[in-house]
Amino acid sequence: MIQSWFECAPQLVDVAMGRTPADMVVRNVRWVNVHSGEIIPATDIAIAVGRFAFVGPNADHAVGPETQIIDGEGRYALPGLCDAHMHVESGMVTVTEFARAVIPHGTTSMFIDPHEIANVLGMPGVKLMHDEAAGLPINVFVQMPSCVPSAPGLENAGASLGPADVREAMSWPNIVGLGEMMNFPGVVAGNGDMLAEIAATQAAGKTVGGHYASKDLGLPFHAYVAAGPSDDHEGTSLADCVARVRQGMRAMLRLGSAWYDVAAQIKALTELSLDSRNFVLCTDDSHSGTLVDDGHMNRVVRHAIAQGLKPITAIQMATLNTAQHFGMERELGSITPGRRADLVLTSDLTELPVETVIARGCVVSNDGKLVADITPYDYPASTKNTVRLGKKLSAADFDIVAPEGANQVMARVIGVLENQAPTRALEASLGVLNGIVQMDRTGDVCQIALVERHHGTGKVINAFVSGFGYDKPCAIASTVAHDSHHMIVVGTNKDDMTLAANRLGQVGGGVVLFSEGRELALVRLPIAGLMSDQRAEIVAEEANGLIAAMLACGCALNNAYMQHSLLALVVIPELRISDIGLIDVLKFQPTEVLVATTA
Repeated sequence: MIQSWFECAPQLVDVAMGRTPADMVVRNVRWVNVHSGEIIPATDIAIAVGRFAFVGPNADHAVGPETQIIDGEGRYALPGLCDAHMHVESGMVTVTEFARAVIPHGTTSMFIDPHEIANVLGMPGVKLMHDEAAGLPINVFVQMPSCVPSAPGLENAGASLGPADVREAMSWPNIVGLGEMMNFPGVVAGNGDMLAEIAATQAAGKTVGGHYASKDLGLPFHAYVAAGPSDDHEGTSLADCVARVRQGMRAMLRLGSAWYDVAAQIKALTELSLDSRNFVLCTDDSHSGTLVDDGHMNRVVRHAIAQGLKPITAIQMATLNTAQHFGMERELGSITPGRRADLVLTSDLTELPVETVIARGCVVSNDGKLVADITPYDYPASTKNTVRLGKKLSAADFDIVAPEGANQVMARVIGVLENQAPTRALEASLGVLNGIVQMDRTGDVCQIALVERHHGTGKVINAFVSGFGYDKPCAIASTVAHDSHHMIVVGTNKDDMTLAANRLGQVGGGVVLFSEGRELALVRLPIAGLMSDQRAEIVAEEANGLIAAMLACGCALNNAYMQHSLLALVVIPELRISDIGLIDVLKFQPTEVLVATTA
């Protein structure tokens, strides 16, 4: 644990004055000052007890015989990057392995919402990730999950949390706020539990995360803001982010593995010239392949710059703005005295090659390679074997029975949107054979099933989905199924759907793809059916194999697996599936799969 500023202030003063040597001095850098917006050449940085002690033109006075000297060689020194909103479980690895993967990309602070594991294991799962995060060499802060399940009455999860749990968590040392308040209809309707959770967080002086996934910026939006959420990452348009900032929220602009929401919203800065202080960058969901192959917050900052944003502004939105939002400006987010000594050295402020990463005054990565020794975290047996199907599934479990005498039906279809979290509510005319509604592969309408996996009920909900483009007999099943994390199966034939579902029951969770009776890809996720106990590089290789198998079956969507995993997310419009049935998210109520029939 790093000492607090007030505890080590005497040492920092002595180093700044030259009475005591620094632990480390980084010489000759171009200081990216996110407070003033300047880039200041020929700067030295002195570090002691994990914090910045002196930042100025010459730190010779702070050098002693044991001081570690790093030659900055005129490179840029910018604050360690911060991810303002993210879910570790989306990377399919533990917090420790996620940290190992992102440190070489310059991330030194993350604000995580573990509501995925909360939906499976409840408070014990949240506490495990909280404790794991607290033991890492970078800053991993936790927001207490707010909506477990995300939409009571529209889905059932493996656990249920409420105001009493939130009040308890606010006393944990590494909790910095309330996770995204996804039940926005409940908030707008004045639901007592939702408002009590917000009140408990505010009473503790902590930040309330927002999630307003609606295009309606009228009275419901104003009511949501009035309840207390202070940020939102669900904006997808210019109007969304402008409305949020005007109402005193911080607009979190998201670039995840499958969510590309920065370009449309960054125009608020590049074209409308709004004040950038209330804009923050985040990832939300990044899977392991993205982390290993493309990067993390450095990828987001590069993308923002490519959309026309000044590099210094993009960096502020991934450092100082985030720290200020969480009330941690005096702890992190800038290279200034007293703050945690988190910094990145890079030779190019636009492309952001991450050459050296320092966290809490220690070099943790050099030349893109992790050099810190981070011990793996051992998850207990109680987190394993969480896939309880209750029975061995058969092809008949995936039948959608047509009304008696019908030979054609009009069915509601979930329409997938590439690079977007929302779906479309579509309709399709489907044939009937022997009383069973048929899929339409030529029209890209295949079947989706949600298999209850927490309580062993054997329940299967069936519907239709379009947009994946599968053109071969195949099925993919996943126990990562935001947010209640049952099992989602999507397939073009029921035999492969059956094999895929039963395979995940056998291995204890993960993602698997079958085609014509053969297993083409498997990612094992034994921890809560959400996370692997392997290194991120191994999981990324397996995940890339899955994507390749999906492509071989005709699915060319960018990060199609992420789209698959969100098909049960009943708090984002328009049409979703849950263990209750097909959900119309615009009306926040169940709806029928079949609309009309023709004899």
